[in-house]
Amino acid sequence: MDFNQAIKELNALLLEKQPEKINSSWIYKNTPRIYRFIWKNVKNEVGDINWDKIVNRLDREFQRKWISRRSKTKQQWKAMKWYRSKKEVNLVLKKYKDKRYVFISPQDHEDRKLRNNISIALVRISQKGNLSAKKEIISLLKFTVGYWVESFPCLFSWKGYESELDDQLEDCVRRYRFTGSFMTYLFSSLEYRGKGLRPLYAHSLDEDVFLGYKRRAENVVQDSETGKISYYRPYQGRFHITSRISWYNK
Repeated sequence: MDFNQAIKELNALLLEKQPEKINSSWIYKNTPRIYRFIWKNVKNEVGDINWDKIVNRLDREFQRKWISRRSKTKQQWKAMKWYRSKKEVNLVLKKYKDKRYVFISPQDHEDRKLRNNISIALVRISQKGNLSAKKEIISLLKFTVGYWVESFPCLFSWKGYESELDDQLEDCVRRYRFTGSFMTYLFSSLEYRGKGLRPLYAHSLDEDVFLGYKRRAENVVQDSETGKISYYRPYQGRFHITSRISWYNK
């Protein structure tokens, strides 16, 4: 038996049985022969069974039925017995030697595919409780996400929310199961979560306001009682533009 034959037989069995949910235990119970082949021959960089490789080759209807034990609640995630193992991280990065540039400047489809493979490998080790892997993947993802936030209007709302963005990256690492591309999942999650953020704007005090008749610094005031400094807006009514010009000239 080779890998392609194992996948073909597994898809045929799933089509016949039509289970509502699928996981490694289901495969072990219903086809121990295929499970033994997977256990011996389909391993990731750190020697665990590479279920991502298996699930990605299943028919799409069965991919959606796959249930993973990896996903944890925030409470479970925080309560994990974390350990540090740079060795496990290096096993992944050694396989993809000198390829970290794909997180900064991927050149083509193959680079983006490679970026996704590296991400999933580090995410899986992180989900085991490896703190070194978690820090490494979040650090790499920041390069990609930083470019996304600057380039895609649907993610502009994340500008100025660096702390919240870090939390969201970790949440995506924690929640990711077997949902296809990790990078697609990450982008979609940021887009969805970003809809609830209020845009933050940075303004220079030398910026012209009131159609150029004043600088922003001229409307910065300090409350005599509280000492709080704020931007004073003397007028917020809705007039025709000519009315505003005449009012600004007073």
